Amino acid sequence: THVMEGSGRMLVTAVGVNSQTGIIFTLLGAGGEEEEKKDKKAKQQDGAAAMEMQPLKSAEGGDADDKKKANMHKKEKSVLQGKLTKLAVQIGKAGLVMSAITVIILVLYFTVDTFVVNKKPWLPECTPVYVQYFVKFFIIGVTVLVVAVPEGLPLAVTISLAYSVKKMMKDNNLVRHLDACETMGNATAICSDKTGTLTTNRMTVVQAYISDVHYKEIPDPSSINAKTMELLVNAIAINSAYTTKILPPEKEGALPRQVGNKTECGLLGFVLDLKQDYEPVRTQVPEEKLYKVYTFNSVRKSMSTVIKLPDESFRMYSKGASEIVLKKCCKILNGAGEPRVFRPRDRDEMVKKVIEPMACDGLRTICVAYRDFPSSPEPDWDNENDILNDLTCICVVGIEDPVRPEVPEAIRKCQRAGITVRMVTGDNINTARAIAIKCGIIHPGEDFLCLEGKEFNRRIRNEKGEIEQERIDKIWPKLRVLARSSPTDKHTLVKGIIDSTHTEQRQVVAVTGDGTNDGPALKKADVGFAMGIAGTDVAKEASDIILTDDNFSSIVKAVMWGRNVYDSISKFLQFQLTVNVVAVIVAFTGACITQDSPLKAVQMLWVNLIMDTFASLALATEPPTETLLLRKPYGRNKPLISRTMMKNILGHAVYQLTLIFTLLFVGEKMFQIDSGRNAPLHSPPSEHYTIIFNTFVMMQLFNEINARKIHGERNVFDGIFRNPIFCTIVLGTFAIQIVIVQFGGKPFSCSPLQLDQWMWCIFIGLGELVWGQVIATIPTSRLKFLKEAGRLTQKEEIPEEELNEDVEEIDHAERELRRGQILWFRGLNRIQTQIEVVNTFKSGASFQGALRRQSSVTSQSQDVANLSSPSRVSLSNALSSPTSLPPAAAGHPRREGVP
Repeated sequence: THVMEGSGRMLVTAVGVNSQTGIIFTLLGAGGEEEEKKDKKAKQQDGAAAMEMQPLKSAEGGDADDKKKANMHKKEKSVLQGKLTKLAVQIGKAGLVMSAITVIILVLYFTVDTFVVNKKPWLPECTPVYVQYFVKFFIIGVTVLVVAVPEGLPLAVTISLAYSVKKMMKDNNLVRHLDACETMGNATAICSDKTGTLTTNRMTVVQAYISDVHYKEIPDPSSINAKTMELLVNAIAINSAYTTKILPPEKEGALPRQVGNKTECGLLGFVLDLKQDYEPVRTQVPEEKLYKVYTFNSVRKSMSTVIKLPDESFRMYSKGASEIVLKKCCKILNGAGEPRVFRPRDRDEMVKKVIEPMACDGLRTICVAYRDFPSSPEPDWDNENDILNDLTCICVVGIEDPVRPEVPEAIRKCQRAGITVRMVTGDNINTARAIAIKCGIIHPGEDFLCLEGKEFNRRIRNEKGEIEQERIDKIWPKLRVLARSSPTDKHTLVKGIIDSTHTEQRQVVAVTGDGTNDGPALKKADVGFAMGIAGTDVAKEASDIILTDDNFSSIVKAVMWGRNVYDSISKFLQFQLTVNVVAVIVAFTGACITQDSPLKAVQMLWVNLIMDTFASLALATEPPTETLLLRKPYGRNKPLISRTMMKNILGHAVYQLTLIFTLLFVGEKMFQIDSGRNAPLHSPPSEHYTIIFNTFVMMQLFNEINARKIHGERNVFDGIFRNPIFCTIVLGTFAIQIVIVQFGGKPFSCSPLQLDQWMWCIFIGLGELVWGQVIATIPTSRLKFLKEAGRLTQKEEIPEEELNEDVEEIDHAERELRRGQILWFRGLNRIQTQIEVVNTFKSGASFQGALRRQSSVTSQSQDVANLSSPSRVSLSNALSSPTSLPPAAAGHPRREGVP
């Protein structure tokens, strides 16, 4: 259970695996997998039966239980994984086609050349040789396929996310759901709490209104009447959780430690500032002696404690939000410590003169009051409205919760990055507005809205009191502060922004919350941030990321990491696709022209290893930079491969292909070596082909450095030493390449190269960097013909609550299909039935035959579905008027199988 409110003592008897929950989880861990298997089997069997039983169970109704199951999984496949899966499948299909064509061309060319052109007979003793040729062709085909399929893509995402999550921990972000990290990069709006997130959550009383005087700083204890002072100290000490204390500072010169509820700490601090002590009062009235406690909650917005006085009468102390408690006050203590009448007009004046000025300074105002009850008859404590009334006001204090020093800067970064920050708080609207201005959420003179919860609800609901999306759409773009809001308001706002189609990009909303009541909003948001220190368990359970230091600026770090994940994937894609295009084209063309792939199978696998696995490690672990926060969010349907990236991919492919084909066809003349083309089956590896392989790898290595930038930046070396993994992998690959070429021999089809040949290979590789600068010079805007790739279509965009991905993927399509069939059969049957009925009335005699025909029709359609009642009724009604029917038929108004 989660404790929602109240206070008490607890005896801990077991923790961790020894507690009941622990035991259950241990069992779940062991039994989970078997259960799932069983469930699946049962579901398949039930599913088949159920489909026959209820042919037209609506897609919504019948699937409630499936839906629940699906929703137990985390929301959806993340946007990025969706785009990548789609892209990988497209590339894979292209690769498959290419490899198939390669094999077919090789086999055809060989057979035609050998058996048709040279007219050689197929001799039995030559069979092994021919088979070896065919096997070789098949291996080349498989190699092309292996290189074409980008199996490193999912790996890159996982590496990038896992790496980010580990590093985010250092930035005080504890990520509970991997995909939240990447979603955060696309966030367009943040709805933040005020207390503790934007402010330090260290409350101090800075102004007070006592005995008809408004003190702008802590009053001198001697200026306050003794009676009033005693009441005030008692009211604060007794009417607060006894777990709330102010402890001496841990270090010399530090501030006293506040333990427990921060607002109460502020009030206790006020008692100490008045040179009084709350401990003796608590010792005198221990917790056991409290007669009745009305705990604080978001509905009451006040807390009251009843104690029994020595003369058997009762006294109740109350404290809470000033506008709420003052409404219930009918007296107020004057300068002599005597209650005087407090009329509604006095109250309005007080609100104007005291409370509003305090709120405009960004203070939270708390009213402290009390009420005495006679000993007999004892009041009905359950009747809250009567009890919490006729109070006597002791004082009103203004509590300051200073804005965290780093927040204004963090909010400025968010706004520069195209993220709107909104403040949702339970505080008074003036306090909220003052703090929002201090934080920089609103700038005076801008066009923005600050609403209270009541006003917000009035504007978004129609006459029937239902929430209308159009009405929310009118409000949310300008709304910056929502004050005095209930948890439901927060949820409504988040849902309204997410469901809005007002902007061309769907909004991606992040929400921060700490209280139990923030659960629904945290769940609904695309990314929910819970506070690690001030947050309740319920909030943490509902969240995706926990801020371990409760600090808003950690959210900005999360945005940075999220965008970095996206960019890392794009860098990897840019590199990977260049290699893919080149390797596939080289293998394909080489095979078609020279009957042999210039890059051998084992070499291709090595290339595949460096470009897939190693590159995903190298490029996916780039640390984020502040520059990521200078651009707008990508949004959900931005393609993975932008025009700039497409330009880079094709540009580098052109360079690489030109050089490789030059080396392939005239390389032997340039280096004065034997040609490696058209070598017989088991000939030793040639220097010619080794040079081609080596050059190819060198170009990939230098292109990997180019791939570090995807937005067309010039300096590709910028910050390269901040990523040791990248440097290690590039140098490591280079070292292994030297070993493979010099000592690889037959397995790698390499023959050792001279120093000058090596120099040429490296020189051609270095040309990649120069060529990269040439490509960067070409303006992308001119290249209109370049297409972007890897975007999600609108349909794949539907929020997954409607389309339960994991479980429902297949069933959805199947159900639609079956549903179509059923409706079609049902329609056919209905028409047949009606025709039969009409014909029957035309000729009474042929009715028996009609019935027989009818039953055979039905039994065929029965395989698809049991037809439902409306069609039966139409015939039964026709049959139940026996006037024009022949006697035989009248006797059997409904024969088995007649629909």
